[in-house]
Amino acid sequence: MKLPIFIADAFTATAFRGNPAAVCLLENILEEDNHQQIAREMNLSETAFIRKLQPTDNFIQSSCFGLRWFTPVSEVPLCGHATLASAAVLFHKIKNTNSTLTFVTLSGELKARKAEDGIVLDFPLYPTFPQDFHEVGDLIKAAIGDTLVQDIRYSPDTRKLLVRLSDSYDRSFLETLKVNTEPLPRIDRTGRVKGLILTLKGEPGEQAAPYDFYSRYFAPWVGLPEDPVTGSAHTVLSSYWSQQLGKKEMRAFQCSRRGGELNISLRADGRVDMKGGVAIVLEGTLTA
Repeated sequence: MKLPIFIADAFTATAFRGNPAAVCLLENILEEDNHQQIAREMNLSETAFIRKLQPTDNFIQSSCFGLRWFTPVSEVPLCGHATLASAAVLFHKIKNTNSTLTFVTLSGELKARKAEDGIVLDFPLYPTFPQDFHEVGDLIKAAIGDTLVQDIRYSPDTRKLLVRLSDSYDRSFLETLKVNTEPLPRIDRTGRVKGLILTLKGEPGEQAAPYDFYSRYFAPWVGLPEDPVTGSAHTVLSSYWSQQLGKKEMRAFQCSRRGGELNISLRADGRVDMKGGVAIVLEGTLTA
């Protein structure tokens, strides 16, 4: 088995920041078990597998491909940064001739299009609903202790719990907050929660182009204590903060140690455009 493989840092223009994803190009059908074995070997938050949908397709001229994402422990239904990385590999390394690519995924068809200063993902937008504190209080306290919470929402589509911290906190508080993820899968055994989003309102006037909101994302349920920059979390965050701020165009920053930024635009069709940069840092051949 010889597979072309790349590692790309997504939601950043700078190498060694953003969120790294491995991208595998599948010329032929890969045995099912091999997907998870390769993802475990790569040991990144996600490994993406791009496959041709028809025998006559090719990676340079075709515009529609199958796409799957695996963490080191399981397949996931949606991954933004690995989709961005996959599009970047096709556009910039394989020199795909199309300006827009369509990926057929577990979350339906997702589009990625070239932009002057990055790649734009056309993703679903998922609503959030008020969440009673008492139902999730143990989980929140285990994660962040007595940190002040302003709002709690739940996204049933993605099974993500959104916890907005008090507006009295600033970006540096969120960046340095110690979050205890280890016990979380034991506390919520219902399967209702698969990801924890911590988010904070932006600080106006902090810089020339301020961010509208900040976030961090934790998914120990799928083997990711903290994810550096998370497109799928922003399908939920974009919905929430658009309502809170009354805005359809927003800039977001995910405050992980690596950090990454997204430009967000809510579309008239009820979906969301997320634009980000990509730095491809490695290319080679996987042999097994």
